[in-house]
Amino acid sequence: MLYCAIKQQMEKGPIDAITGEARYSLSEDKLIRQQIEYKTLILNCVNPDNENSPEIPVKVLNCDTITQVKEKILDAVYKNMPYSQRPRAVDMDLEWRQGRMARVVLQDEDITTKIENDWKRLNTLLHYQVSDRSVVALVPKQTSSYNIPSSASITRTSISRYDSSFRYTGSPDSLRSRAPMITPDLESGVKVWHLVKNHEHGDQKEGDRGSKMVSEIYLTRLLATKGTLQKFVDDLFETLFSTVHRGSTLPLAIKYMFDFLDEQADRHGIYDTDVRHTWKSNCLPLRFWVNVIKNPQFVFDIHKSSITDACLSVVAQTFMDSCSTSEHRLGKDSPSNKLLYAKDIPNYKSWVERYYADITRMPAISDQDMNAYLAEQARLHSTEFNMLSALNEIYSYVSKYSEEIVSALEQEEQARKQRLAYKVEQLISAMSLES
Repeated sequence: MLYCAIKQQMEKGPIDAITGEARYSLSEDKLIRQQIEYKTLILNCVNPDNENSPEIPVKVLNCDTITQVKEKILDAVYKNMPYSQRPRAVDMDLEWRQGRMARVVLQDEDITTKIENDWKRLNTLLHYQVSDRSVVALVPKQTSSYNIPSSASITRTSISRYDSSFRYTGSPDSLRSRAPMITPDLESGVKVWHLVKNHEHGDQKEGDRGSKMVSEIYLTRLLATKGTLQKFVDDLFETLFSTVHRGSTLPLAIKYMFDFLDEQADRHGIYDTDVRHTWKSNCLPLRFWVNVIKNPQFVFDIHKSSITDACLSVVAQTFMDSCSTSEHRLGKDSPSNKLLYAKDIPNYKSWVERYYADITRMPAISDQDMNAYLAEQARLHSTEFNMLSALNEIYSYVSKYSEEIVSALEQEEQARKQRLAYKVEQLISAMSLES
C-alpha cells in the first residue's frame, strides 16, 4: 500500500521522462526545481478487450510524454493484472481517435518533434493539443507505420518517419544515478529533453546543490508530499514493529533468534542494552526489512520507476535511523531526508524498543517446537529449493575456513562425541578428490 500511495502521489504531478525528477517527491535529488505549468486531463480509453464496452476514463497530465500516457493507461486498464503479464508500453501504439474515421498515432518522437539549437523536446499531449475527454486507444505496435494497409473505412495517419524505439525508450528506469542522462541523437548529436534541460543543474553545480541547506521552498514541498504519505509510512512501521498485528502472530523464528542473541550476550557478559539492540536490528530490520522496503518488486509483481525508488530510499533510510541507538544531531548541513523525518524518528525509535521488549517477554520456544516448525516449513516448500545447490554453497564456506571449523569442532564436547571434526575432514578430502 505504501508503494501504491507513493506511485499515485508522484503521478499526480509532472515527472521528467529523462531525468526521473518529479514535482512531488520525498527525495530532494529527484525534485523538479522549476515551476512547470500543467493541467490534468481525462482521456477516455477504448477497452482493448471489447471495443463496444464502455470506455475507461484515465487521468493524465497534458505535460506527460506519450510513453508516460501509455503507461498510465496500461495501469488503469490492467490494474488487476500482475505487471509481468501486462502488455508493455513499447509494444503498443497510442491512437487518438477523432470521429469514426480519423486515427492519429501519437509518439514520443516523430516529424513534428520540436528541435531548437541542439535540444530536441519529447512530444507531450500538449504538443499534439489533445483536449480533455478525448478518445484514445492502445493498439499493438505496427512494425512500420508505412506498411499499414489503408482500408476503406479507416485512415490511420501516422506522423512517424521511423520507429524511434531504438533511440529512446521513454522510461527513466535505467537512471539509477543522479548524473544527467542526455541521450544524443545518433545522427545529429541532438540532446533529448522533456520538462527540464539537464544543464540547468548539471554536473558543474552538483557540489553547490548538495552543500547548501535546502531552500525553504523545496523543504516545504517535500514536507507536503511527506504529509500525504504519512499514514502509509506509519502503518508500515507499525506493522513491522508489532508482535501481534491484525491477527497475525510473530513468527517463531524471530523469537527464537532474539532469545539466542540474548543468551549469547549473557554468556559473554555483555549487559550493554545498546549492543543487544544493535544485534537484533542488524539481523532482522536492517538485513531483511530494509531490502524489502527498498525493493518491493522482489516480493510483488510490480514495476518500480526511478522516482518511486528514490522515495522508497528515503523511507528505508528513516527506517534504518529508527533502529539506530545513536542520537542524530541535526544541523544546517543535515541531508533533507533527515530534516524531513526529524520529528517522527524518536517516536519510531520507541516503537522499535517496545517491539524488542515485547519479544523478550514472550514465552521461550523449545528446540523441539523450533525443529517441528522448520520441518513443517521444509515440507511445505520441498519442491522450491535445490538441496544440492544449497549444500554446495555451504561447502564452499566450509572449505575456505576448514582449519577454524575443525579446531572448533575438536574443542566442543557434543561435536567430539559425534566425531564431527573427523567427518568434516573426510568430507573435504572426498570433495577435493571429486573436483
